[in-house]
Amino acid sequence: PCKCFWMCCDCCLLGKAAQENGIPCDHNLSVGYQCSLVSRACCVDGALNNQTAPTSQTEYEFLTCLCCFLGKCAHRCVGNDTCSCFKGYKLKPDGKSCEDINECLLGASNCRGGERCINTEGSFRCQREVSCGTGYELTDNNNCKDIDECETGIHNCGPEFECQNTQGSFRCLPKVKCGAGFIQDALGNCIDINECVSQTGPCHRGQVCINTVGSYTCQRNSVNCGRGYHLNEEGTRCIDIDECKGPEQVCAGHGCINLLGSYRCECEPGYNFNSISRVCEDVNECRHYPGRLCAHKCENTLGSYKCSCTTGFKLAVDGRNCDDLNECESKPCSQECANVYGSYQCYCRRGYQLSDIDGMTCEDIDECALPTGGHICSYRCHNTPGSFHCSCPTSGYTLAVNGRSCQDIDECLTGRHTCTENQSCFNVQGGFRCLSFECPSNYRRVGETRCERLLCNESVECLTMPLRITYYYLTFPTNIPVFTNIFRMGPSHTVPGDDIQIAITSGNDGAFFKTEQMPTGGVMSVAKLINKPQDFDLSLELRLRRYGSVTTYLAKVLVFVTQEEPRVPYNPLLE
Repeated sequence: PCKCFWMCCDCCLLGKAAQENGIPCDHNLSVGYQCSLVSRACCVDGALNNQTAPTSQTEYEFLTCLCCFLGKCAHRCVGNDTCSCFKGYKLKPDGKSCEDINECLLGASNCRGGERCINTEGSFRCQREVSCGTGYELTDNNNCKDIDECETGIHNCGPEFECQNTQGSFRCLPKVKCGAGFIQDALGNCIDINECVSQTGPCHRGQVCINTVGSYTCQRNSVNCGRGYHLNEEGTRCIDIDECKGPEQVCAGHGCINLLGSYRCECEPGYNFNSISRVCEDVNECRHYPGRLCAHKCENTLGSYKCSCTTGFKLAVDGRNCDDLNECESKPCSQECANVYGSYQCYCRRGYQLSDIDGMTCEDIDECALPTGGHICSYRCHNTPGSFHCSCPTSGYTLAVNGRSCQDIDECLTGRHTCTENQSCFNVQGGFRCLSFECPSNYRRVGETRCERLLCNESVECLTMPLRITYYYLTFPTNIPVFTNIFRMGPSHTVPGDDIQIAITSGNDGAFFKTEQMPTGGVMSVAKLINKPQDFDLSLELRLRRYGSVTTYLAKVLVFVTQEEPRVPYNPLLE
């Protein structure tokens, strides 16, 4: 707390120093949030001379700092555990926090007419509703200040002129000063003054004024006419020259009005008469009326102007505004075009994508080459313009209804096999097998897949032969998981005391299969991964010991391992 107090005192002294030096109390200082609150509180209290502190100044600063640093009051403490807020804030119902007062909403601002009140944190500001106009800028105190174009370098005076600032504008004054007897034109050139015409009687009576470069001379009266006059035919007096009828075309196509000793041009619309150079000069309407003549671009022409539009627009019928140009009418896109304001957008039909090079050409999407293309078709994918199609092996398969999967053709069901009448057809993945069997001697055929032993007549050798031989046909694809059960064998019913043994007696070359005893018989499963197509002719023997006698059953299991669903890798060069 002691350290906090001394830190608080330093922040308070910082606020008092700001008040003494005339710095605003809400001036942003690079200090912490709590220190800035203390500094502002001491600065404001120092400025309010008509308020009486609740206690001595040292004790007041201590209470203020301690309350603020301990977080009791959001802004400042006024003693007796009471909080108050800075100017522009009001105390919340909790007696500690402060919230901003919206002076604009309460009508407590002092904004003048033509100004709009904008609320700020702890205060408000007044902003002009109407801009200052060309040549002026708005100051921080909401007044309009002249822009010195000469100082800021935004004038357009040429190298032969000096810039002189004026209220709301500037002037270009020539650097070269003409001597006596000359007048300077708008381009800075020095033109001789005809004193004989511009002055009333520069010479004495009886003298004739003769203009010279930069001056004039007086000669004794003789018939000598000035500019704009010539001698009459008798040579006795000067008469006016009608410049409008002369061969020089002084007004260059504009109207000409003759004056005594001079002339004046009646300029066509779009021109102004220059009284110094005495010619009609083109008016640059685009510079005189910027942004008021054309909607987009203005180009000055002799005696007039013309409007033009930016890319994506065309000139309207009135010659000033710009209408959106429908670029799609010129068919810039290879497929579909959508007109948007000031531009257009090309897009493609399904199966195509927009070229990254020109943004207008539609390129075919090779669906087969996409990261997921290998899974679009189950066998082979063929890319076509804007689409693709799948195909299956030439034999044994047909394309499914979904157009992607290959479905095995059951040649046995459709009758497309080549088996003889003495053979039975067995369908496998992608093909078929023609099967037939003959029962061994001393057996008779029962049904399509079973042979039963004949009576043995008490022959011991006959009794050891299987009671029944049954033929089974299995098929599954390569790479079937190891330990998958593929065949189950057991008696039709069991009785207590049965002893069942099952074993593969032949055909298990390579030990791809194994048997396992079960309470009700046994199962044959895959013991080793079969990764290539092959056929197995397995003999599975079950020995049943029941009531002291042994009975043997033989299952002839023909296993046809076919190639798992084939797939051809995509090669765009083969398409």
